[in-house]
Amino acid sequence: MSASENSGWGQLMEKTLLARFALICLGIWLNAADSLMTATIMPSVAADIGGYTYFAWTIAGFILGAILAGASAGQISLRIGLRSSTVLAALVYVVGCIISAAAGDIALFLIGRVLQGVGAGWVVGLCYVAIGTVFPENLWPRVLAAVSGVWGGATLLSPLIGGIFAEAGLWRWAFWFFAAQGAGFAVAAWFLLSPVRPKDESGALPLAQLALLTLGIVAIALAGIVINVWVALVLGLAGLILMVAFLHVDGSARAPLLPRSSRNFMTAAGSGYAMIFAMSAAAIAFSVYGAAILQAVFGSSPLTAGYILAIESMGWTVTALAVSGLGVRWESVMLKGGALSVLVASVLLSLTMGAGPLVMICVAAAFLGGGFGLAWSFITRRIIMSVPDDERALASAAVPTMQMIGYATGSAGAGVIANFLGFAEGIDAPTAASGAFWLFAAFVPVAFCGVLAAWRLSSRAFD
Repeated sequence: MSASENSGWGQLMEKTLLARFALICLGIWLNAADSLMTATIMPSVAADIGGYTYFAWTIAGFILGAILAGASAGQISLRIGLRSSTVLAALVYVVGCIISAAAGDIALFLIGRVLQGVGAGWVVGLCYVAIGTVFPENLWPRVLAAVSGVWGGATLLSPLIGGIFAEAGLWRWAFWFFAAQGAGFAVAAWFLLSPVRPKDESGALPLAQLALLTLGIVAIALAGIVINVWVALVLGLAGLILMVAFLHVDGSARAPLLPRSSRNFMTAAGSGYAMIFAMSAAAIAFSVYGAAILQAVFGSSPLTAGYILAIESMGWTVTALAVSGLGVRWESVMLKGGALSVLVASVLLSLTMGAGPLVMICVAAAFLGGGFGLAWSFITRRIIMSVPDDERALASAAVPTMQMIGYATGSAGAGVIANFLGFAEGIDAPTAASGAFWLFAAFVPVAFCGVLAAWRLSSRAFD
């Protein structure tokens, strides 16, 4: 074996590291496969146990749980050690899967989904902790590249898994299947990970920000299930106020989730996070309701609907690879082009989801994911380069956090709109066809806000 191989993939394939490498990949898979698998089977779940009113909560609850857990993963590893915390995370995930699988009503199913999110969020966060503590520094790029590959593989395989179980009328077995994987991960983690606590200690948990964030998202979600219109408006407004309060409190907190400059939208960091939030919030309705509308309006099978949804993720992967070699001089073009692509996709979805043609829905899905792929690395770079050196690690970690906040808020908002359009009574062909336009058109202004943020972020004033 050559020296270069020994310091790269060859070293990673050595027996002592290979099992741990496989463990990390499995942990990432548990989280990565969830979104499309759940989106594929949700029409079957709702048809079986009801709960069309809470359709969007199945995604929002999972994401919210993942946000809360991800923010505390490092602290847990410090308190009880990497091995114990990882096993605990996996067991929480398994319990969540079991509850989802056994649920006889939507309330219990939602509890399971939140626990799955908490478990998966911890697992992913702890996998990243493990990468930095288990593997030599020279192997980190290889492991991180493999993690990206797992996310790509999940895009292709999770709709297949969900589609197979849904078409067989066995949606519960999808969660039993992932519970078994989570149990295997817990056992393997116990034998493969060290009980030693990581050396680098972080600050206190951002409890105040997490509480405000949780209350804000829950308030928006609750607005979709109350009967009284005025109460719904008050809840929605309260949710927005709580989200603003989250930014304000985080800006002066001892343990912030975002860099200090994030609450000022005139800064590069503020514009960048606003762009991420707006794009993510605008895109999530397709993941939440896309499969149900495709099955109701076009008679698509769960498997077909799942793979149409997967076009979004594949678009992200393909475009991200295509622009990965572009230099800084392309930054402004990619930022603007990515945001415009999401806006175009939002318009196309509003025009085609209720009436077709199906090929244009596929084009819209490609534009939706492609927009993220074009802009993502450039947004991240712009944000990180704009903050002080001592905040760069925080700025980088906050990028996926803000993405998840956007997803959770967008899915909660989509649930409000969908229930107002009559989706709460069931997503049949007439309801889906008539409501699809307004469901997706409502997020066009959100996508446009992403374009405005992109223009601000690409301003020469930040160079």
